[in-house]
Amino acid sequence: MTAFPQPSGSSALALAALTAFAQSTQPGVWPHLDKAEIVKEMRSRLRQPFSVNQGPQPFCGPASVLFELVRKFPLRYVELCQSLYETGEFQAATKVIQASAALRQASKDIAHLGPADWMVLATLRDSENLIFPVEPNAPEIIRNLAGMTKSWEMLGWVRELLGYSHADYLHTYVLRDLTALRKAQSVIEQGGVAFGLITAKALLSKTPPQVMVPNHWVTLVGNIDIQKGTFGRHDSGQVSFDVFTWAKKVHIDVNEGVFEDAFWGVVLGW
Repeated sequence: MTAFPQPSGSSALALAALTAFAQSTQPGVWPHLDKAEIVKEMRSRLRQPFSVNQGPQPFCGPASVLFELVRKFPLRYVELCQSLYETGEFQAATKVIQASAALRQASKDIAHLGPADWMVLATLRDSENLIFPVEPNAPEIIRNLAGMTKSWEMLGWVRELLGYSHADYLHTYVLRDLTALRKAQSVIEQGGVAFGLITAKALLSKTPPQVMVPNHWVTLVGNIDIQKGTFGRHDSGQVSFDVFTWAKKVHIDVNEGVFEDAFWGVVLGW
């Protein structure tokens, strides 16, 4: 397994690598993507990782992971993008991830999504169903949701893209919701990552949907506060935490009952 470096708060090496990429004369293999625009967008992501944007595409899982790649491993992010642009592939921890020729040719009209984000996110989404085995013990509702990044795929990217040797998915039907959130808090405080699977409308718009289904991945970034309610009263507690989603930081603050209904599980890496 490739020995990835530990997270670094310094972006100096990443910015130097980005300058080298900009000056490289190696041609790209994405005929419809402009290298200058890619470099410009990468620079903005290094300055502000919260600007990573999935646009209107169903890329919430890959976008959550890409955000942490930019934020915690900026040099690796630049190296990955350069390799993907120039060769159509990049070396992950144990696998070579490739962008198909069809995907590279199809990247002509990208509406509301920048070329750098598109190049990485589309490659991850295009390849994830092929390289990570299905988790047979996952809840049926998660196994059957078409188009959504599954928990086993998120676990794969935590290991392959972020390089964490330990990864786990805590199903809240096995482990209580608040217990899972406390575990996520512990992992984040130790420098790890946590990705929550939620019902988006219930937690992000505070408008409870008629049916609660897992439909969105967010990156938990901290500020977790749990006010445990009275025993036997499902809605008496309060839960709040910050997440990255849709190119911004969002503060979630809901009662315990809503949280437990809308929080389906968390993927951890440390």
